[in-house]
Amino acid sequence: MPAAPQDSDNVRMEFLLNLRRRGIGDQAVLRAIGDVPREQFVDPDFTGRAYADQALPISCGQTISQPYVVAYMSVELGVQPHHRVLEVGTGSGYQAAVLSRLAREVVSIERYRTLAEAARERLRRLGFDNVEVVVGDGFEGVPEQAPFDRIIVTAAAEEVPPALVEQLAEGGVMILPLGPQGGPQHIIKLTKTETGLLRESLIAVRFVPLLPGQAQEL
Repeated sequence: MPAAPQDSDNVRMEFLLNLRRRGIGDQAVLRAIGDVPREQFVDPDFTGRAYADQALPISCGQTISQPYVVAYMSVELGVQPHHRVLEVGTGSGYQAAVLSRLAREVVSIERYRTLAEAARERLRRLGFDNVEVVVGDGFEGVPEQAPFDRIIVTAAAEEVPPALVEQLAEGGVMILPLGPQGGPQHIIKLTKTETGLLRESLIAVRFVPLLPGQAQEL
């Protein structure tokens, strides 16, 4: 028998309490995460583990990030209610849903059409109406909608994509995992100033690789 969905109030409360125990104290981020039914964004085979603090597999060889990493990146991004946010790597749409509760608008780009279409429908059905999902090359971003106040990349690049830096507004912040596949990766925080980029290395992580181009087969 498949595991029952973990969507009870007690499970949600314990889930948020665990994030607080790990140092997530931003109340806006905690409220946003509490508003998003994570069980709706995981593969049905993993519904019973939706609120475990671990990454889970989704279609196309991708993953939904562990809740702590989602929360941590959201806090470091420093989203304000008037911000427009670009997310690179829609996946199941979970991070976009969390960001939608913090920002005015979220544009999310996904290279796999299968994932993008499923996420678009899921977000629409659940009422996350300020998220736009587009299919395309994450390295290139969405230049026609730039600039963005915040950019978040949810797959690991070996170098910072120059096109994304171009699309970041002055004073804007970009968060992305950086490092080789199979090697050490860290979340990097970039702040765009008049004189260049301020760079800060944050926690060690493990992400799937950010791949160039739009996937042809999926």
